Amino acid sequence: MEIVRAKAEDAEVILQIQKTAYLSEAKINDDYNIPPLTQTLEEIKEEFNTCTFLKAVINDQIVGSVKGSAKGDTCYIGRLITRDEFQNRGIGTMLLKQIEKEFQTVSRYELFTGKNSEKNLYLYRKNGYTIFNEQALSEKTTIVFMEKFQEEEKEV
Repeated sequence: MEIVRAKAEDAEVILQIQKTAYLSEAKINDDYNIPPLTQTLEEIKEEFNTCTFLKAVINDQIVGSVKGSAKGDTCYIGRLITRDEFQNRGIGTMLLKQIEKEFQTVSRYELFTGKNSEKNLYLYRKNGYTIFNEQALSEKTTIVFMEKFQEEEKEV
């Protein structure tokens, strides 16, 4: 497997993976109107102008993706996704670590996930993220914001 920068030509495949991956999120909260499921191809292509997208590739097939963008001293990480059949193989962790490396000059990383998304919360906590805020996205869905500071990454 390799993790490389994605290009706008990859947007359609990434969007397909995203929509499949986020069905589990929607099911947890019985809310199928969440942004990752309603995003259009045009919208995701537009994001390639402002975000860095990475893709995990196995045998020329995209199996996962993540995006990040920096504003000030914070890198905002989003849409960490893996194809269902490739989950629980460490691909999400590798994508997360690689997007952090892409933005290693920032002092802080921020992301969010569903409050009830136990697998996601486990993954992010395991990688040094802590919850600092929560917000209702809809009547059914609450998201938690998590952060990690660069100094936590120093090797001992």
